[in-house]
Amino acid sequence: MASAEPAAQAVLSSTNESGGTVTHMKKQLAIIMVLLMTIFIGFGIIIPVLPAAVTGSGADSFHLGMLLSVYSLASFLMSPVWGGLSDRIGRRPLIMTGALGFSVSFFLFGLAGDNLVLMYVSRILGGLFSGATTACAVAYVADITTEENRTKGMGLVGMSIGLGFIFGPAFGGLLSHFGLQVPFFASSALALATFAFAFFMLPESLTVEMRSKSREAKASRWSAFVGSLKYLYVLSFFVSFTLAGLEATLLLFERDQIGATPTQLGIMFAVSGVVGALIQGGVARRLVKKGQESRVIGIGLLLSALGFVLILFSSSLLTASIYLSVFAAGNALIRPCVTSLITQKTKVGQGVASGLSSSMDSLGRITGPLLGAGIYDYNHSVPFVTGAVLSIAALYLLYRFIVADRADTRAAGQPV
Repeated sequence: MASAEPAAQAVLSSTNESGGTVTHMKKQLAIIMVLLMTIFIGFGIIIPVLPAAVTGSGADSFHLGMLLSVYSLASFLMSPVWGGLSDRIGRRPLIMTGALGFSVSFFLFGLAGDNLVLMYVSRILGGLFSGATTACAVAYVADITTEENRTKGMGLVGMSIGLGFIFGPAFGGLLSHFGLQVPFFASSALALATFAFAFFMLPESLTVEMRSKSREAKASRWSAFVGSLKYLYVLSFFVSFTLAGLEATLLLFERDQIGATPTQLGIMFAVSGVVGALIQGGVARRLVKKGQESRVIGIGLLLSALGFVLILFSSSLLTASIYLSVFAAGNALIRPCVTSLITQKTKVGQGVASGLSSSMDSLGRITGPLLGAGIYDYNHSVPFVTGAVLSIAALYLLYRFIVADRADTRAAGQPV
């Protein structure tokens, strides 16, 4: 976490000639990175143990898919609300609200034991508050970065989330030795620490004037789903859909394929998380310039498809980790570039745009686990083949975005 501010400095060093302003923005971005890293460490802690906690309670694998999906359904419904609300009242209060809600939801799951109803209550509550943290944090970064540095800033957002997924599953696998409920209490404590950190350290990114303007505008959440951007939103859904399907079935597949345990799954996610964080913090931050995002997204989709296929040939913990890392590399290239393009080209408030993006992500996470878990019992390979096919199909959506964006640019009288 100590590396957050130097990374932020690299992004913002050229955004403003005023030393005081640049320093202020560097600190803001560093704080957001720490917040996201901490919240996703807590989120990642539960990944290796959630399947075992659900099936260990006597519930079948159907409920694992449903618990993942109801979380995402709640997030899908609420993320645009949080995003739009943050345009009107500010990002800071909603980021803190989300962290507090996360803490309560994880604590309830830790108390659930074999109570399936309480598990569902916990996941629904967590989904309701998830967008308040993630969507508003993305909007916060869009507030404090310029269009030229937006992709770099979003790369750091992705790197922070990736670092959370490096340490989170690894910690979860270790903590599971003390009991399957321990990781959930640890996640609750981390989310509470995030709330306290934001309360004391996070300044507001929107001025009073900007919030007043947003209150007057009152843009609909779907007003962002227009023009060329609608293709990016659907592409974002495809990416989340395939990722969620993988998350729901990977432990089951690798358990059947190589006898993987929750601890080994944590190792696999940690290794792939390192790869993703290095790419988002290195390639996306240093090498992707404004105007190059579409090409990088295309490369990411091809890598993701390759990763899905390679996973089918896992023969050991080493090969499974390598193949998952190929997929993670592709995903790491896609997400910051898609988010950057959306925040650059949106015609509505950043909170509304980020909220809708988060909703599309959640919609993919609703349907992905249901389909993945549903077809896994039919054939263990089909969820991964489906992921590869959809990743290739998403290239068509990227093509349609490029064509529509060029037409929009020409219509506006700007150079293509």
